[in-house]
Amino acid sequence: MARSGRPPGDVRVRARSPAGRRAAQNEPVRHDDEIDTPRGPARLRFDMPADGTTVLVLGHGAGGDVDAPDLTAVRHAVLAAGAGVALVTQPYRVAGRRAPAPAGHLDEAWTAVLADLRRRAPRVRHWVVGGRSSGARVACRTAADVGAAAVVALAFPLHPPGRPERSRAGELLTGLPTLVVNGDRDPFGVPGPGPGIEVVVRPGERHDLRGDPAGTAAVVRDWLRVHGWSS
Repeated sequence: MARSGRPPGDVRVRARSPAGRRAAQNEPVRHDDEIDTPRGPARLRFDMPADGTTVLVLGHGAGGDVDAPDLTAVRHAVLAAGAGVALVTQPYRVAGRRAPAPAGHLDEAWTAVLADLRRRAPRVRHWVVGGRSSGARVACRTAADVGAAAVVALAFPLHPPGRPERSRAGELLTGLPTLVVNGDRDPFGVPGPGPGIEVVVRPGERHDLRGDPAGTAAVVRDWLRVHGWSS
């Protein structure tokens, strides 16, 4: 539920400008808020198109935030393509900690945020979940439980650096259409494709995917378009 002293479901709407409010009904509506979860408040930045039926929900990396270059570029590209985007900051980062919470805590908070989003946006038919690095793992682990339509995994950390025997490939086996975008120089490894799993390897990119964020965003936008989840 929203943390603001307002009735449940009542959110702060930050319009771009009075002129922007008059411009077109298809302009995304921006909601910035905090959501109570069993692990503390999560922070939400939610752009929902007035006529959109698809929302891409993205989480951040372990010590990072939702302003990472790849997440920022993906957000802009997907909004321009007519879908909505929700950026979720986990409770431990809201509390100012950089060390990630245990996986179960991350999954619990994420699941609570998705439930809140569904209540806020009942007209949305397709919820695509994802994120970068740790956020991608959370999205994969919880995809079935939150009723996701698909998964977008940026810089999926296949294994700890130098430890290929500790593979996390099983987390990608969600049974849903899944896009993985990794750099070919990522020390965390590059997953292989599988049933329903498309892997796009970005030349020259490392784990941060900072070299060409716009190119990474175009991959995500085009994949959503192919599946009919954006225009």
